[in-house]
Amino acid sequence: MTRGVTLTKAVQFRRARRGRRVLREGEKPAPSSPGRVPRLSRLMALAIRTDELVRTGAVANHAELARLGHVTRARLCQIMNLLHLAPDIQEAILFLPAGDGGRDPIAERSVRPVAAILDWQKQRRAWIKLTDASRSGAEPLTHSATGPGDPGPGHRSEEHLAGSCSGSGDR
Repeated sequence: MTRGVTLTKAVQFRRARRGRRVLREGEKPAPSSPGRVPRLSRLMALAIRTDELVRTGAVANHAELARLGHVTRARLCQIMNLLHLAPDIQEAILFLPAGDGGRDPIAERSVRPVAAILDWQKQRRAWIKLTDASRSGAEPLTHSATGPGDPGPGHRSEEHLAGSCSGSGDR
């Protein structure tokens, strides 16, 4: 009698060009990207890069940059206002943990009131409140979080005017 030989090997199928399947030996490699970079982190990096383009003269001004990016000057202003955050907050935003594809824990809209505060110490307190709220699963703060004496989002004090853009969008 002849006996059959059984060979066990780990293989995987991969897609090649034009949908062709290719057989590969070995285990499936771990994904190279652990998750999606949060939108807020990408916007912070964009603000830093955009500022560099304007400072070096690669782009004439913010209005031209808005045209090139196919966004309004107001939206570009919102993104650029992230640069008004304290450096440690900017760093924390850049290094936010990658997400799993769900909703980002901190929305850019909720950071706008923090960026509008001139005093970095008050910004830091507001940032801590914002990040604590996002960790606890509570609804993220969408208005200024400066503390008990805060007059609210409609009040226009010097502190809250720091991030406002004016005129043509050129600074």
